[in-house]
Amino acid sequence: MTPAVLAGVDGSPESTVAAHWAAGEALRRGAPLRLLHAWPWLTDGRASFADPEDLPVAAQRMLAAVAEEIGARHPGLTVQTDVVLDAAVDGLVAATEATEDADLLVLGSRGLGGFKGLLVGSVSMAVAGRAAVPVVVVRQPGPETGAETGAGSATGAVPEVVVGVDAAAPSDTVLDFAFREAELRGARLRAVHGWNLPASFAVVGFLPSGTETAQLQAAEEKALAAALAGHRARYPHIEVVEQARLGAARTLVEDTEEAALLVVGRRRRPHDLAPRLGRTTHAVLHHARPPIAVVPHA
Repeated sequence: MTPAVLAGVDGSPESTVAAHWAAGEALRRGAPLRLLHAWPWLTDGRASFADPEDLPVAAQRMLAAVAEEIGARHPGLTVQTDVVLDAAVDGLVAATEATEDADLLVLGSRGLGGFKGLLVGSVSMAVAGRAAVPVVVVRQPGPETGAETGAGSATGAVPEVVVGVDAAAPSDTVLDFAFREAELRGARLRAVHGWNLPASFAVVGFLPSGTETAQLQAAEEKALAAALAGHRARYPHIEVVEQARLGAARTLVEDTEEAALLVVGRRRRPHDLAPRLGRTTHAVLHHARPPIAVVPHA
């Protein structure tokens, strides 16, 4: 059975937008869509005041309403609903750990408890840092939220998937995901490598000459080409644009507003005390506008 696309739903407009985006992704993958709502009320001391066999009716009604809305738009899509009896972060993370049953988790940028000034809420940030499968955070509004099949932007331009590449240590897992998403959408793939000046320039306190900058740029472009060579050979039908630019996070925030998807990596950490998200991924989640896929890798 094809692993499901999961979507966290809490009744907020942001989560409903994310659920519709997830429906489009499920259709592209030929997968079922599973809507999840975390409900912690029966897992703590309050359980003594309720029958543990009774699932929260209000949560079920909310999920059913979203499922009905999605089903009306996509009659051929299998939509399942599930109330997870756990806190939001722990429940959603646990749902991704059965990797044979889940391939992707989609979340809204903020939930019902989020502050309006935040682009990404604490639940989405925490889940993106811990989930066992790729997590897509969807803005409201954003590219492709109104056209779940990924037909391109409103301007009619060719759809584009953007992936951040660490040319010095490329991740096959991240690149596999990005190339697959471009293939599913019939999209162009733009591979962006952000590089920084060597630390010696900062220590000495002067900027490199134009010749030195050009040499550094050429070296970074060569490293990016080498990082992508294997995947380009496996996906010869996908148009790939290679872009090496000075600056890491900035390169993934600028000029990506019309992207169908922005893909970044996140290293799996050996213990809970390690940082969940790297600086670049953290910055992208807070500042970039398209749907952002955070892909865990070794």
